Amino acid sequence: MISNSSLPDTALKILQQTFGYHDFRGTQADIINHICAGHDALVLMPTGGGKSLCYQIPALVRDGIGIVISPLIALMEDQVQALRANGVRAAYLNSTLDWQEVQLIEQQMRDNQLDLVYVAPERLCTDRFLSLLDDCQISLFALDEAHCVSQWGHDFRPDYRHVTLLHQRWPHIPRIALTATADRETRSDIIQQLALEEAKIFVSSFDRPNITYAVAIKKNPRAQLLSFIRKNHAEDAGIIYCQSRKKVEETAAWLCKEGFKALPYHAGLSPNQRKQNQDRFIKDEGIIMVATIAFGMGIDKPNVRFVAHLDLPKSMEAYYQETGRAGRDGLKSNVWMTYGMQDVALHRHLIQDSPAPDEQKRVDHSRLNALLGYCETTKCRRQALLSYFGEVLPEPCNNCDTCLEKVESYDGTVQAQKALSAIYRTGQRFGAGHLIDVLIGNKTDRITQYGHDRLPTFGVGKDLDKKQWQSVFRQLLAQGLFHVNHDLHGAFELCEASRLLLKGQKSITLRKDPTSKGINAMRGKRTSPTELAALSDSDKLLLEELRTLRLALAQDQNVPPYVIFHDRTLLEMVQHRPQTPNQLLDINGVGGRKLERYGEDFLSCIKDAQLDQAS
Repeated sequence: MISNSSLPDTALKILQQTFGYHDFRGTQADIINHICAGHDALVLMPTGGGKSLCYQIPALVRDGIGIVISPLIALMEDQVQALRANGVRAAYLNSTLDWQEVQLIEQQMRDNQLDLVYVAPERLCTDRFLSLLDDCQISLFALDEAHCVSQWGHDFRPDYRHVTLLHQRWPHIPRIALTATADRETRSDIIQQLALEEAKIFVSSFDRPNITYAVAIKKNPRAQLLSFIRKNHAEDAGIIYCQSRKKVEETAAWLCKEGFKALPYHAGLSPNQRKQNQDRFIKDEGIIMVATIAFGMGIDKPNVRFVAHLDLPKSMEAYYQETGRAGRDGLKSNVWMTYGMQDVALHRHLIQDSPAPDEQKRVDHSRLNALLGYCETTKCRRQALLSYFGEVLPEPCNNCDTCLEKVESYDGTVQAQKALSAIYRTGQRFGAGHLIDVLIGNKTDRITQYGHDRLPTFGVGKDLDKKQWQSVFRQLLAQGLFHVNHDLHGAFELCEASRLLLKGQKSITLRKDPTSKGINAMRGKRTSPTELAALSDSDKLLLEELRTLRLALAQDQNVPPYVIFHDRTLLEMVQHRPQTPNQLLDINGVGGRKLERYGEDFLSCIKDAQLDQAS
């Protein structure tokens, strides 16, 4: 065992020599030293913040094997590939291995020939595996994606609760639970379920400053998405989330027709097809994955340059988790979502009709309301997002759509009263289209059929056009001032909050939706990565040659390109143009093992490019 006095030096040396990074970031050093000293921890750190190092380095510092409980096969395989590329003795035990492979790894564990072993919670709790651990020296237990343990968590997984037996069976082995997102209720539940009452809690900033956030009002979603991708990410890897399997399939096929490399991913595909599509996404460049929320938690791909939502997620946690898959390497990336009234109605309906107990429904409604508030805000989106997780951003970020294109608000009390009055006077039996026709005085056959052209509200809303009234109804629904009856063909119905507003006992502020080209135009000007925009033509050519070399090496070894080097590492090579092995070691992401394996190839590529440019 390493002495406490030498822990910081040992951990830093491993960071530099094994992983190739110069310094720890944020709270990493404090967390690592805390675990190395044998204490428990709960770590909340954003995606891309370096959570994995918080248990990987202690597993290398402490004697024995680090046991990592990981939720998905893809996540295990990605992390083990990356660790092995850095010379770390790592393995995983899951259903993809045959019996002989399992036996070999188990024997290596008994012989203390491995530093880290990844295992699913379902395997962890079997008598066979627990008996195996009795025969091993264990350095620590790490529980990744710890929100899965919580009854409130958005990816609830019952087997995670059984990991409490680890503490009962091995009370002196340190435990570290990690997650990228958990509100206060989820944090409390994680602590209770895992008996982590004595653990130190480390909360890093949830801010992802490299990500630009934008929400577009849903008009023509496909056209809006196409404009966004073509202006900002024509050749980049990205993820597009859709609500249904059918929409996933249709969107992927449509993008292919538009000239993009797009693949579908959802639970309805065969396991073999899902694996093939996921492998292509991870190992090829410029692939767009169109998926339901079944995809993403186990993806470690660092150069996903955009995440787009064609449908509203179910909560702020889900939104943060899914958007966090963009820009894990710290380079500039975009998060974009289309959002409309039908999204609000659908999610409220799904919550209300679910078999969940009333308390869970209350929590789900609260989380949805927080997300709707984020969508409708006129203020800085990043401030709204961070505020939800209990973090204060003192100044607007100037890197979201509401900062880059200011949104106006106005006292919408009168307009809201007109809209709610139209719902009431038409018998609470109609949706937005019919109600807007009543308000603007559009004398359609249906209006005259029901006699609604003789109502006092007929034509009282001519001061607004159809799009503006759609905005009013969307915002009123988002604020819970009426609800949608799906059993009555989506009819709008009033509620207690409606009465207060109609009687003038409540006022309301509404936002003016952007009327210009708006978000897409702004994104086209502001979101091309500044790291790339600052490069000269010769630098861009060298970067492309380094990427080509990386891809060739990756294909030869059947690993994702980022296992060789991240984009950020290649960018540093371009900026500093190292000429010697020692200079290459100064590049972040180049450790001793990677220098040994790839150094000559990349140094030759840089030298050849300089010779070509000089001639």
